[in-house]
Amino acid sequence: MDTKLNINQWAEEDRPREKMERFGAQALSDAELLAILIGSGSTKEDAVTLMKRILADCNNNLNTLGKMSIHDLCQYNGVGPAKAITIMAACELGKRRQQEKPEERPDLGTATKIYNHMHPVMQDLDTEEFWILLMNQNQRLIKKVRIAHGGISEVSVDVRIIMREAVLCNATILAACHNHPSGSIRPSQQDNALTQSLKKACEVMRIHFLDHVIVTDGAYYSYHEEGKC
Repeated sequence: MDTKLNINQWAEEDRPREKMERFGAQALSDAELLAILIGSGSTKEDAVTLMKRILADCNNNLNTLGKMSIHDLCQYNGVGPAKAITIMAACELGKRRQQEKPEERPDLGTATKIYNHMHPVMQDLDTEEFWILLMNQNQRLIKKVRIAHGGISEVSVDVRIIMREAVLCNATILAACHNHPSGSIRPSQQDNALTQSLKKACEVMRIHFLDHVIVTDGAYYSYHEEGKC
């Protein structure tokens, strides 16, 4: 009697895809990660068991697995050319990643640095756009996000969306930035109110609100430098 269970019959917490979604890729074994790539095993064994067997023949060494050819991999029941190519592509990507230098994250710890980073994005805009700059504790940029764009003299911003983005990125520092197409760096009452709302929201979420910079083509206004945040 065939007692083999398909992966979709496993307890949800044991399925590789669900496990990765809940706990992250680091929680999975090499065999589980490879099983996600090939998708299925054979009529005799599931994808995880199949990849455990292949890895065992490679002394559980991914470098050795990467040296296998399509022909070598296709000798295993349940592995055809498509799955073999997928495995080889994954190994090649891993090799290339080792050769890459870590991406340099710009330091945006001052209003001048924020302006220099955002001015090329905003200098030719004829409507207002509102962006946030999400940073780690070393004031290095994690991600910049355009939150809203609007008219010539104002833009509508939802603080809840900003805080959601910050939390999802695990940011510890947040700066805001928007442009004035008119060329005036003088903040409006709406700008002042939004800055205070952002500052309060960041305090609640224990995120450091670094600055709100208003960008024009050639000059900027910094709430931090003016002592207003």
